[in-house]
Amino acid sequence: MKISLNPDEKVVKMIKDGLEKKGGYCPCRLEIIEDNKCMCKEFRDQIADPEYEGFCHCMLYYKSLKD
Repeated sequence: MKISLNPDEKVVKMIKDGLEKKGGYCPCRLEIIEDNKCMCKEFRDQIADPEYEGFCHCMLYYKSLKD
């Protein structure tokens, strides 16, 4: 398993700017709750799933099943 940033630098910059504006909370989520703090609970749960491969909700991180 490997976690990496989205290869699209424009997406990464946009999401990181949003994270900075929202104090580290996912810019794609409306609620400012601990579960939405980056790296969000949804993606942490997806990381824990051995079958899941793909992007987090905001497309910042990608979980690959290969190293």
